[in-house]
Amino acid sequence: MSTSTTASVSTHILDTSIGRPAAGVAVHLSARHGRSEDWRALGGSATDADGRCKDLPELPEGTTHVRLDFAVEPYFEERSAKKQADAQQDAPANRDSGAQPVFFPEVAITFAVVPGEHYHVPLLLNPFGYSVYRGS
Repeated sequence: MSTSTTASVSTHILDTSIGRPAAGVAVHLSARHGRSEDWRALGGSATDADGRCKDLPELPEGTTHVRLDFAVEPYFEERSAKKQADAQQDAPANRDSGAQPVFFPEVAITFAVVPGEHYHVPLLLNPFGYSVYRGS
């Protein structure tokens, strides 16, 4: 929760390739106090069944920049393994020829913040691209 001297951050991930939330994606939060300062790791979480991270660490007072790091490669690997297992039960004509590669194994989003504001940063994700925006 933001206060008059701090900002707050939340996020969620939608896998646009299947039209569903991306569950189990590790998300790490870092912050810094000015663009020339070093990043300070604050901790992390993982997305829930609804694709949301509801327990990201609070931002320290004086934070001016935030970075969210999403570890998406393990998510896509797990999804591909499940898809292959499901395909083995289908007729041979419906089987995939192999695992789908992931072009972006991780996604790092950096943005500026001001005290007193809440920043919701949704990630729209697929194996070959992503989009982010400031949500509400």
